Amino acid sequence: MAKKALITGITGQDGSYLAELLLNKGYDVHGLIRRSSSFNTGRIEHLYQEPHASQVRLRLHYGDLTDGVGLREVLTRIQPDEVYNLAAQSHVRVSFDQPVYTVTATGLGTMMLLEAIRDTGMQVRFYQASSSEMFGKSVEVPQSETTPFHPRSPYGCAKVYAFWQTVNYRESYNMFACNGILFNHESPRRGETFVTRKITRAVTRIKEGLQNELYLGNLEARRDWGFAGDYVEAMWLMLQQPQADDYVVATGESHSVREALELTFSLVGLDWKDFVKTDPRYLRPAEVDVLQGDAAKARRVLNWTPKVTFKELITMMVESDWELAREERVVAEHRQASGPKR
Repeated sequence: MAKKALITGITGQDGSYLAELLLNKGYDVHGLIRRSSSFNTGRIEHLYQEPHASQVRLRLHYGDLTDGVGLREVLTRIQPDEVYNLAAQSHVRVSFDQPVYTVTATGLGTMMLLEAIRDTGMQVRFYQASSSEMFGKSVEVPQSETTPFHPRSPYGCAKVYAFWQTVNYRESYNMFACNGILFNHESPRRGETFVTRKITRAVTRIKEGLQNELYLGNLEARRDWGFAGDYVEAMWLMLQQPQADDYVVATGESHSVREALELTFSLVGLDWKDFVKTDPRYLRPAEVDVLQGDAAKARRVLNWTPKVTFKELITMMVESDWELAREERVVAEHRQASGPKR
């Protein structure tokens, strides 16, 4: 019988890549989505067009991490072998504007799900999407599993709470519960408000004459950027181990936003200095200067290593967004040529 997995946040970047991975491994995949007046399933629509669909191996269920009763009902109906908690309000800058919602969804929501699993008594393997933002104003570079947390945002604080609740449920109730401390991971499916995708989207639109400028915040912030498709493999590997544990997942390299700009603009033959301006609206009240991960434990225990380099990642994203920009330009030209009917 095929294994069953429940993914919260399945419509996000990581959820879509993880769903692909699990379907290819023969799982029946269930996703938790919030009810909305508009569809937000664009990242997983292609999965319904592939061979998985004819076997009805991907199913979506309405639910919310803040609804404990609903979570118990979904768990009881699905009876999953593995649960991957990827749902969150995950934008760091937005968390300063919506701190209460961020902490409720990202922090308390994780405890709601853990408590629902405990209450049902199911022998579930649980993965919690922890974040490098928990390190914040870190005392050391690179950061590993033993580095103390010093979060610098409501999002980071909420993730720290969720991390320790996951450890607490593992130690208190003997649950198989793992934290994956993932450093920044990107892809063509990344949301357009996140800095790497904001850059690649803007650069290609500038190249196609659809945009004139790009506004950013701190250009000197350094991050450890990897490919989301690589990182979901580490998530799965954590739940295949004989013992539950916590792991840093990272490339071990850091690059500044300025470096990302230089590389991205160079790929389309432009100079970033001609188009980029800084705007204090995009600065955080408390900045995180350097995040760089030490994934030695993941390499040793999980036999996991990242496959896509920083340059390959940015190139992949530029190629995808350039195609979108060309399509957008064709549509704009057609509308202009058609003009208003008189």
